[in-house]
Amino acid sequence: MGAKASKKDKARSVLGDPVALASETVFTVSEVEALLDLYKKLSGSITSDGLIHKEELLLALFKNHKKENLFADRIFSLFDAKQNGHIDFGEFVQTLSVFHPRTPDSEKIEYAFKLYDLRHTGYIEREEVKEMVLALLDESDLHLSDDVVEAIVDKTFKETDTDGDGRINQEEWREFAARNPMLLRNMTLPYLVDVNLAFPSFVLGTGAEDSKFRG
Repeated sequence: MGAKASKKDKARSVLGDPVALASETVFTVSEVEALLDLYKKLSGSITSDGLIHKEELLLALFKNHKKENLFADRIFSLFDAKQNGHIDFGEFVQTLSVFHPRTPDSEKIEYAFKLYDLRHTGYIEREEVKEMVLALLDESDLHLSDDVVEAIVDKTFKETDTDGDGRINQEEWREFAARNPMLLRNMTLPYLVDVNLAFPSFVLGTGAEDSKFRG
């Protein structure tokens, strides 16, 4: 009995308690359990160790486990909240919850800020915006001249950096997102309202043609 309880506790420590995860996210207990089945499939797609590694996430998101660019790195970093090189079930559920249609925009805005804050300084600097714009264009197979990219970055900063200090703080970002709701469009996955076992096509930012950053 004790051994069984210990084994169950160990599983919960790795996979998380569905009831607890449901209380911390917008998902119901049954939806968390459905996500667990999906998680198990993803975590065993390359390495059967019960964890999702970067290659496995990239395979699910981009159908290519060797996809290497800044955009892919930032997506993995969002999921890997503990920054330990893999995604456990709790991180998987909590991050997907951010993209749920019922999640408040304020939370989505915070996560979008983290996506662009490449150096984790609490600010988004000009070079970071440029790096992300280039990565998003690359992901969308769009090729723009250096002058056009610079114009996109210039326009973004002109609209966002209201105090003119050369970097975007969180308050400026919130105000920018409030004025440009399309910025958060790719932070919402409508099909999470009805969780199924097919991992959604993760198009965070890949609709660059609709992005505010195209100018």
